[in-house]
Amino acid sequence: MRIAWFNTVITPEIGTYIAGYDFQSPSVTKLDDLYMSGLCLDDGNRKALLISFDLLALDQWYVNRVRKECAEILGTDEAMILLTCTHNHSGPEAATPLKPNDVMLNKPYVDWLEQKILEEVRNLHEFTECEVAFYSSRCDENRNRRYVTADNCASFTPHRREVVPLALEYADKEFGELCFFKIVNGRRMPLYVVGNYAAHPLAGHSPGLGCQRLSADYPGYFRDYVTKETGVGCMFISGAAGDMIPKEDEMGSEAAKNMGIRLGMAAIGGICDSARNWNRFHIEDPVLGGSIKTFTVPIRRKYLDKVHENYKGENGVTLEIQCLSIGDICFVGVPGEVCAELGQEIKWHSPFRKAFIAYYSTADFSYIAPANFLVSGGYEGSTQQFGSMGGFELVKTAVECMFSLRESLHPLQPGEEPYPDNLDQPLVNIPKN
Repeated sequence: MRIAWFNTVITPEIGTYIAGYDFQSPSVTKLDDLYMSGLCLDDGNRKALLISFDLLALDQWYVNRVRKECAEILGTDEAMILLTCTHNHSGPEAATPLKPNDVMLNKPYVDWLEQKILEEVRNLHEFTECEVAFYSSRCDENRNRRYVTADNCASFTPHRREVVPLALEYADKEFGELCFFKIVNGRRMPLYVVGNYAAHPLAGHSPGLGCQRLSADYPGYFRDYVTKETGVGCMFISGAAGDMIPKEDEMGSEAAKNMGIRLGMAAIGGICDSARNWNRFHIEDPVLGGSIKTFTVPIRRKYLDKVHENYKGENGVTLEIQCLSIGDICFVGVPGEVCAELGQEIKWHSPFRKAFIAYYSTADFSYIAPANFLVSGGYEGSTQQFGSMGGFELVKTAVECMFSLRESLHPLQPGEEPYPDNLDQPLVNIPKN
């Protein structure tokens, strides 16, 4: 494996409207810079590109265009270009509002951003040879923002904070990690880290000034801490954060800083453990693969006149799932605010060793929740713009995409059981280093 990367400031001018809750607040100051973090991978046969943006979202048409342009520059397939947004509520509006018109609140910004992306991709020349490992740990930094009563009625806890101690709905605590190492004087030294965690970047988005200042929120503090302490390049990718928020949500810059540092410590722990237990976490054959698969679902009646024309089709809305694999690790790009329960189901059904969700990757299309959320209510279910089977179709499409991708990269040998299959593994399966 060879890699090259960039880390580029994409902070807009002060006065730009914040893509927060109501899109009506102009920024009055800057707390810290916003970045796009790009990582290009080359396995000797093909190239892949991951770019994470400190932005709320990007439009499907925009993602498709930029993927195509980047693929042409790198000489690879469009499916090998994965764009993802942290869903930052303290950055500029960079997508079309979900309403039936062609207005974009900040078209000059996204035009500038597109040229900046292409410029950085064209300048990816200095690749470093490296080895790759993965890691997974549990980080108790998030919580589910739904409180559900015994008779299955859901409350949105940000609007009723007194019930937060009662809210015990599912939370995805996994911190996923890819670690790239180079050999220096016979020693394995870290080179680049990708971290993956599910929580809205809303720790620093406090009332008043907090929602009027430009900031990358906790993902920015995460990157800064990892780079400061290790000297490596660093990227953050949001997981399935639809109903996941920081445990100290909307508490201000110290809350964002503390969360970012704690996740940074988890990343450094993963660097240590993967390097010291190389046989367990080393990705022996980091072959790259990519695939895109679509699914179509009907629009809910109440949203028929509210869904933007960019997304409407004859039979509803057609969205994309994108899978990008590095050896036996797969990033699953999803088209909006997928709730953690659906993200976990995708992980459970993955044929890869580990699957990590890449939030807001293929489109900007509302919340995507399990069907029962449309029974119990709450914010996520009420704002989902397509029918109750939409979440199931998303999971089904993602799983099929992962299986077909893995089978294309690792064809079955004669007499071999279909993967995955654990028949040759012991019942007490504690691997040795």
